[in-house]
Amino acid sequence: MATIAQWIDGARPRTLPAAVAPVAVGTGAAYAQSHVSVGLAVLALVVALGLQIGSNYANDYSDGVRGTDAERVGPVRLVGQGLAAAPTVKAAAYGSFFFAAVFGLALVALTETWLMLPVGAAALVAAWRYTGGDRPYGYRGLGEVSVFLFFGLVSTLGTQYTQIHRITWAGLLGALGVGALACALLVTNNLRDISTDAAAGKRTLAVRLGDARTRRLWLGLLAVAAAAVAVVGVWHPVALVGLAAFAFAARPAAAIRAGATGPDLVPVLAATGRLQLAYGVLVAVGLALTRLR
Repeated sequence: MATIAQWIDGARPRTLPAAVAPVAVGTGAAYAQSHVSVGLAVLALVVALGLQIGSNYANDYSDGVRGTDAERVGPVRLVGQGLAAAPTVKAAAYGSFFFAAVFGLALVALTETWLMLPVGAAALVAAWRYTGGDRPYGYRGLGEVSVFLFFGLVSTLGTQYTQIHRITWAGLLGALGVGALACALLVTNNLRDISTDAAAGKRTLAVRLGDARTRRLWLGLLAVAAAAVAVVGVWHPVALVGLAAFAFAARPAAAIRAGATGPDLVPVLAATGRLQLAYGVLVAVGLALTRLR
């Protein structure tokens, strides 16, 4: 039976910045235009965290029952390592999704943004079918597309939309940057697992691209995130404070360029998460400060 600590590790805390950053940026972009509700921002954060944790447990369950997690490095695999029964992990995923759905419904009802209902339903389906179902798209190299869409565009712009009922160019550019870093987080994970994924028949984008091109992709995604802030800075120079987040990029970028593999990429995954969190917070602050000038 898995311990509480193992369940926490199974939720993959290093990936949670992917849920926090878009809500922060969406709230900052909304505040740049009008007053925002802290309560609504908290609701959006709870939804995003529920989806992220549910996705992680769903991934653990589906990869575990398929045998993909038999030999992996990195975070705890509850099913793959035999720490928890597969049905229990599946129930944890469903419970997290239900939690996200309830709070998401509350957010939509309070803000009367009914357009977000089908978007939220699509996010739930995408979270499960990443590695679940009979044709998981994560096994076909489409994981990054889904992450960019749901943990970049949807989470960021959905947060802004529920706050002020509109989307701005600054919010869209912030969403592009957040989505790029969310993809970088997944790319790091899949770069680490190229050999085991290939052996298990999991054709992630990293497996399809190969080691060298995946490393270039990681660096390119960081460049996209930096460019997004730079473009916002053309209209709102104070928003350029978001570029300070890339101080967190030096070490992981050096490791990526040096060819780190296997366990040596675990710290890169954590560092990419810290970069994403810093980016989300600083871009949010920069966008919010544009209103105070």
